[in-house]
Amino acid sequence: MMSARIGYRFWYHHRNHQYLQVLRHNSFFKRVKNEMEAKNPFAPFDVGITENRPPDEVDIVVVGGGVIGSSVAYFLKTLVSTGMRVLVVDKDPTYTRSSSLLSLGGIHQQFSIPENIQMSLYSAHFLRNIKEKLMVDGIDPPDIHFNPQGHLFLATEEGAETLIDNCSIQSKFGAKSVLMSQTQLKKKFPWLNTDGIELGRYGIENEGWFDPGRLLQAFKRKAISMGVYYVHGEVTGFKVKHQAIAKEESYVPDYDTRIERVEITMPNSPEVITVPCAIVVNAAGPEAADLARLLYIGSGEGEMAVPLPVEPRKRFAFVINSLNGPGLECPVLVDPSGMCFRRDGLGGNFICSMEPGEEEEPSTGTLNVDYDWFNRKVLPSLTHRVPALKNAKMHHAWATFIDYNTVDQNPIVSRHPVIPNFFFANGLSGNALQHAPAIGRAMSELLVEGAFVNIDLAVFDFYRFVVEKQILERKVV
Repeated sequence: MMSARIGYRFWYHHRNHQYLQVLRHNSFFKRVKNEMEAKNPFAPFDVGITENRPPDEVDIVVVGGGVIGSSVAYFLKTLVSTGMRVLVVDKDPTYTRSSSLLSLGGIHQQFSIPENIQMSLYSAHFLRNIKEKLMVDGIDPPDIHFNPQGHLFLATEEGAETLIDNCSIQSKFGAKSVLMSQTQLKKKFPWLNTDGIELGRYGIENEGWFDPGRLLQAFKRKAISMGVYYVHGEVTGFKVKHQAIAKEESYVPDYDTRIERVEITMPNSPEVITVPCAIVVNAAGPEAADLARLLYIGSGEGEMAVPLPVEPRKRFAFVINSLNGPGLECPVLVDPSGMCFRRDGLGGNFICSMEPGEEEEPSTGTLNVDYDWFNRKVLPSLTHRVPALKNAKMHHAWATFIDYNTVDQNPIVSRHPVIPNFFFANGLSGNALQHAPAIGRAMSELLVEGAFVNIDLAVFDFYRFVVEKQILERKVV
């Protein structure tokens, strides 16, 4: 059995400055890959959900069937196409509360951290080739309705230097954009009020927006066609084994702690199904910390005392209508106030949103929309920057939860330092959709190869919270 085979072979970590280093068994993942491929390659696979029952045993459990979890599952099967059983446990297969489905669907490279820039570029390349990558035989190739309009980030005099510095970093890693003065902005976007604006940065390649639901369904459909199992249920517990380490060994910790089984509570039923597994990936989005707490992460001693710093944060999207607004040339505009908006189709609709301050965070008790927030905050900022929208009418609105990293608002893509077969793909803080292809690729490489290959995301290791290190974006104001 896969879980039994790895019981004595998992590799361990110890601190080396700020991050963990592998001390032994560093070829573990390659051995696992070879063993998986050595299984009968012609053995038939049951595909997808079979009467909503998980297999008796799997190799990898991905908790969360949103765009991150489905991307991880898909890329795992691209690396190990046969012999590896991947199970995705999806609490909400209708995605009525999915942060993926309710996203605004933007992609850009306007970051200051190189890894974020590289992830966006990788994702842009993947989306350009999505019909080839995610095509399923007998079904029309996926069409995510990509709109290739750049993001326009505006900066005040105070934020101009940061915008210039960020632009230099982005250009170094291959992002294509132009810096625009106030005069140039006014000429290209005559509907834009440039009062108080010193500079703008406009993405001219690999930026735009797309349909979030279509990307999610394309990932899921392709993963199922490749043999990934999806089951509707909730992971509500784990069976963990603590194995003593021989005293003559010099490394720490004193015990090898690892997950042996996941417990899945089935929907509308008291039934709990226990599934043996070798690896668990936390892709539970806004509920990621709840999953981690089931393993006592955040309530133990030493490194186990450090919690996963992810919590749900509510965000609103408002769709307004105005026949006087910007036309087809309208970019995704990001204002220094935190307000952003973009065109939505061709009928005079626009989607707008606004990032709240820390003291203004809305309650996460429900997904109810706060229309007063729109009237007090969003609309004044929007109509100041785009006066043509002053008579716009509210069409509809929605709320969503994002998986917000409360420490530094950047991803967590790594294993846990004490439970080495528990992996994080969390804390995207609103960037899950645009970074999903890159996160899926990177996580699958870490699981199968034991290291990042295409994009080195070591900077986003969980261990940074143990050593109290922040990885912060330089935001433009």
